[in-house]
Amino acid sequence: MNKGLLAALCLGLAATGCSTQGQVDPDVMQIATTPLTCSNKPECDVWWQRAQTWVSSHSTYKIEAATDTLIQTAGPDGGKRALAFQITRTANPDGTATIGFAAHCDDALGCKPNPWQAGADFKQYVRGNPTNAPQSGVKPSQSAPTATHPDAAQGQSIPATNGEAMTQ
Repeated sequence: MNKGLLAALCLGLAATGCSTQGQVDPDVMQIATTPLTCSNKPECDVWWQRAQTWVSSHSTYKIEAATDTLIQTAGPDGGKRALAFQITRTANPDGTATIGFAAHCDDALGCKPNPWQAGADFKQYVRGNPTNAPQSGVKPSQSAPTATHPDAAQGQSIPATNGEAMTQ
């Protein structure tokens, strides 16, 4: 599935009712929207392996594709709250790589778990930080980022208006 189609799917699912049951914690939002960029090939390879491990252990759906640039699960199934994932690895001109995260469901009551929390957990795990531990170098934001926030860079984050379907 290409990124444009995935973004449209995520936003389309948001419009069909993936409603949020509350506000997303600003600290969770900050972690979820911070770009996941590895510095060199050895680090990127370790992070990519961690990404696959995280998806394998957190997805209700089976992994349908696992390549050097894509990890994608099946789903979402109609009316299911479980998250489907698409993880991408894109090489940058400076020799780094960016790992993108997308999570979405297809239920009017919202997703379980919350996609923003899943994104934050994923990024902390891939970086080697324990879940719920403060992330070095990241200062909590005072307000949740919006689609125009600098952290919402291409390939990183397209926050839905309701906070449920997301692409990072």
